[in-house]
Amino acid sequence: MKKAIAILIAAITLTSCKNTSEEKTEKLQVVTTTTMITDLVKNIGGDFIEVNGLMGAGVDPHLYKASEGDVTKLYKANIIFYNGLHLEGKLVEVFEKMESPTKTQVALGETLDTSGLIGSEYFASNFDPHVWFHIEYFKLFAKQVTATLSEKDPKNKINFIENEKIYLNKLTALQTEIQTIIGTLPKEKRILVTAHDAFNYFGKGYGFEVVGLQGLSTATEAGVKDVQRLSNFIIEKKVKAIFVESSVPRKTIEALQEAVKARGFDVKIGGSLYSDALGNPGTEEGTYIGMFRYNVNTIVSELK
Repeated sequence: MKKAIAILIAAITLTSCKNTSEEKTEKLQVVTTTTMITDLVKNIGGDFIEVNGLMGAGVDPHLYKASEGDVTKLYKANIIFYNGLHLEGKLVEVFEKMESPTKTQVALGETLDTSGLIGSEYFASNFDPHVWFHIEYFKLFAKQVTATLSEKDPKNKINFIENEKIYLNKLTALQTEIQTIIGTLPKEKRILVTAHDAFNYFGKGYGFEVVGLQGLSTATEAGVKDVQRLSNFIIEKKVKAIFVESSVPRKTIEALQEAVKARGFDVKIGGSLYSDALGNPGTEEGTYIGMFRYNVNTIVSELK
């Protein structure tokens, strides 16, 4: 990896020496990190940009390390969109090496007003990075993406703005749909127990008490005390179902389920939620809107 970064630095140095008249005139080359951001950028950019997403379905961004192929994609990019707030912690060094006057990097989560973010003891930024579970924040992401693309490619600005308008309308419709679905679940049953604390913004927005077996980062392991603490909570609150996550090993929640059952209380695994990554490409869950809808339907149906 260090060798790849060294090669990258040399390449950037050579590139910066080229005459600006040699710059490419074809579509903007855009690199994204998480699947949520990749889906967003594709919706705004449409056919007017080329998008390369580094992470795929089921990939945990907390633990993701750049391959040499990723470094090549990043080097060739005109724009890099990533979540920030230390979500992609192992990519920070690579991003720093990518700094160049000709390359735009946007940490979307770090463009948000921090007054509305949830504090976190697990990250140096002191904020929970799972901001995409607040749809209003995702709308702000869309606006930032549109502004960045328009600045780098002004000839297609009108197209980016039109795509943004269409996508924002879809997000507004999703908000209405979700409120209706959640409205069918009694407030006392709105307790969401998952593998790690990825759903705090969701809980804050829709009135759920959210408890994760692990901390905000999947890099932290759940210990025996964590399992015991959460077992007591589940029994006390008579929680009907707990949930695994697509990007976190199932064994963490299965261990919790066994601990609860050992104490005479039956709690079921209510299914798998998409937290740090979308579903497979080509499926409904492979889009941000489809993922959100699937999660809400799964949570509500299992907790009723």
